[in-house]
Amino acid sequence: MSQVSDAVGRYQLSQLDFLEAEAIFIMREVAAEFERPVLLFSGGKDSVVMLRIAEKAFWPAPIPFPVMHVDTGHNFPEVIEFRDKRVAELGVRLVVASVQDQIDAGKVVEPTGRWASRNRLQTAALLEAIEENSFDAAFGGARRDEEKARAKERVFSFRDEFGQWDPKNQRPELWNLYNTRVNRGENIRVFPLSNWTELDVWHYIRREELDLPAIYFAHRRRVFERDGILLPDSPFVARDEDEELFEASVRYRTVGDMTCTGAVLSTATTLDEVIAEIAATRITERGQTRADDRSSEAAMEDRKREGYF
Repeated sequence: MSQVSDAVGRYQLSQLDFLEAEAIFIMREVAAEFERPVLLFSGGKDSVVMLRIAEKAFWPAPIPFPVMHVDTGHNFPEVIEFRDKRVAELGVRLVVASVQDQIDAGKVVEPTGRWASRNRLQTAALLEAIEENSFDAAFGGARRDEEKARAKERVFSFRDEFGQWDPKNQRPELWNLYNTRVNRGENIRVFPLSNWTELDVWHYIRREELDLPAIYFAHRRRVFERDGILLPDSPFVARDEDEELFEASVRYRTVGDMTCTGAVLSTATTLDEVIAEIAATRITERGQTRADDRSSEAAMEDRKREGYF
């Protein structure tokens, strides 16, 4: 049931309905207050949920803003295939900000070595795409339960003319009142799923019967272990001679650049089985599977200060 009644006959929203209503309100607020918003869509579970909420927020009208993917060139092919399929189904405009283009133009230098990853290079591609398209607001799928830097970030996160975030100078947000004022060249990152948990996301996916990339469910894959993370066998991932490949039944809790996104051992092939696994875990998806967050204690905050998602 979407609603429950109390002893005096009043109706109250369920947890999922409350979260959905809050996210719809945030999206409509952005559409009303900003001239050129964009929704960041990677094909991952959180952006899939955001796209569904955007559908509901403006139905029966089409989604009134484009979607953008910052493509490292080292993405899982299943996710890129799903991204293109979903965008075609909805008929929305897709903007692709390419890290490879940034490298080819000499704007960024590709890292090398054992921990080489293009993940951090996404910042330059994102900021350039925002500037070129004059986007003044960008929806992101970040949630506060994922990581400590995201836990302290506002729903409407102000970025200066350089795209930078100052965690010590955030705007107050009282009673769902949001300050949307920006000057030319500044922008706001907006996080409609801030108050959701990973489990909320999966319950919503089940309720709405949303499709996901196949890698979110258990499948056989060749992987190797590095510092407790199962990285995929890929030409993009540098593997040492002592890092032995083996085949296992795995799935992904989060998707991103193949070089820094790890899998988890799993036999969950259905939504109910995935939800049962997540309900039992005590480690966040980024804490368990993202190598980029382990480079330092403040890795995520440092990237966000530079303009990262």
